[in-house]
Amino acid sequence: MAEKDLLEKGAILQRDKETYAIAPHIPGGIVSADMLKKMADVAEKYDAQALKITSSQRIAIVGLKEEDLDDAWSELEMQPGAAIGVCVRSVKFCPGTTFCKRGQQDSVALGLKLDEKYHGMELPGKMKMGVAGCMNSCSEPAVKDIGIMGTSKGYTLMLGGSAGLKPRIANTVATELSEEEVIQYVERIIEFYKSQTSKKRLGQVIDNMGIEKFKEEVGL
Repeated sequence: MAEKDLLEKGAILQRDKETYAIAPHIPGGIVSADMLKKMADVAEKYDAQALKITSSQRIAIVGLKEEDLDDAWSELEMQPGAAIGVCVRSVKFCPGTTFCKRGQQDSVALGLKLDEKYHGMELPGKMKMGVAGCMNSCSEPAVKDIGIMGTSKGYTLMLGGSAGLKPRIANTVATELSEEEVIQYVERIIEFYKSQTSKKRLGQVIDNMGIEKFKEEVGL
């Protein structure tokens, strides 16, 4: 009987303690028809119990046997999403001005840049990011460790949100930012967080030192 997740295979142990779920990395949940066909073929071939759309904009293939994991990944020809481990778990973003009539900023372009740079990066604690193209906040930036929300005047940057056992609304630390400024600030925040020795999430780090001290340390 299986006993734990298999981090090296990107596999999450299921409730039955025998089978696993895998979730290929799909930046922003934007998926091609070919990718969907591959996932469906793998799910069918290896008798998966379900295909589940996740809150991190991935499609999990649920209920695979351990001995089938390597072959399943090989046939998918996709990288695992960082669904487990102490790292940047996800960069969630909405359709923004690429697709949505309500979009005020290009959340897809910014989200893809952040995803390419940070997805899976090891950190002292787990981290989630969200980029929204307007104030409807479909990617939930206010409950992300790093949340970015588009407005008609640029981006609003929010830090320290979470939606776990102890929910926390993120602190708004900057407004009316350009895409370039957001990228620069996120880099500073990540570098500062990487220097921390505790395993606390970003919101706990902010609460421990105070938001003004944190902003001073990061240069916000």
